[in-house]
Amino acid sequence: MQVVHDHRLATWSGAAVTIGNFDGVHVGHRALTSRAIEPARAGNLTAVALTFEPHPAAVLGQRAPARLSSAARKLELLADAGLDATVVEPFTRELAALTPEAFLDQVLLGALRARAIVVGYDFNYGCARAGTIDTLRAHGARAGIEIAVVSPVEVDGTVASSSKIRSCLGAGTLADATRLLGRAWDVDGVVVHGAKRGRAIGIPTANIAPDSDLPLAPGIYAVTLAVEGGPPLPAVASLGTNPDIRRGRSPGPRGPRARLGWRPLRSPRAHDVRRADPRRAQVHDGRGAGRADSRRHRARPRAATVNRPDHFVELRLTDDQESAYCFNAWDLCGLHGMRQW
Repeated sequence: MQVVHDHRLATWSGAAVTIGNFDGVHVGHRALTSRAIEPARAGNLTAVALTFEPHPAAVLGQRAPARLSSAARKLELLADAGLDATVVEPFTRELAALTPEAFLDQVLLGALRARAIVVGYDFNYGCARAGTIDTLRAHGARAGIEIAVVSPVEVDGTVASSSKIRSCLGAGTLADATRLLGRAWDVDGVVVHGAKRGRAIGIPTANIAPDSDLPLAPGIYAVTLAVEGGPPLPAVASLGTNPDIRRGRSPGPRGPRARLGWRPLRSPRAHDVRRADPRRAQVHDGRGAGRADSRRHRARPRAATVNRPDHFVELRLTDDQESAYCFNAWDLCGLHGMRQW
């Protein structure tokens, strides 16, 4: 997929353009990209997504929401959706000041050579968001271009939106977030070396410096981890703070890039958080087989008992009993069981 970092650098002769922030590239966003690809393939056009960096709220003096994906991950997901190109438009006050008519004429029709425009049902554009679906359709009719408006995409009665997914992640309901995303939520980062306390107690950890925000409730999560160029492996991640660890220590050298994928597990029928030797955290599959190495833990056990040190308390579950194992915890932020590091 071609990536263009300013609308004035576009070189194609005609395009079907869909517009949005595309944070997380959830199922609603993929409905937009799929709809844009249809006229592109039928009319020999370039299928293009127009997105903005930084978030418009940050430029306009408002509080920008926590990001579901980094800019690089968003581009990767848009490429996976089948688009030919993405325009990453620098969002400036000058761009925000364009009237709706000027935005369409200068950016969409002029520079991007749009022959079809695909937007969501709640789309607004131009200065003070004065442009509406009605004004867009009227402008398209005058210019002789196709305007397509995609209806809300619902999953189990819930409209897919980035704000709703943030809410699910913040509440620790990963199963709901996964359904709205159409995939497991993930985050990229770089392994950074810390104090190596985990190694001293026989449980080496990999500390991940994330590339983007973490709109996720603190806790212990079952995850997958993929080092760049390698396959995803089952792992356990601790997300939280470590108030008992001395502050002010500078981070160590940076290691390989990694991606964490937070995935929901089938919650066990019976749960127990017991006091355990903090040097040996075990995961049981309900059949009497304890496993100290979390890399071999099955993704969806039928029943389980999770032993952790006694500072791990309060197992939180969703009403439909689909959730990651989530504990409130004050612990080192790292991954357990990554013994090769």
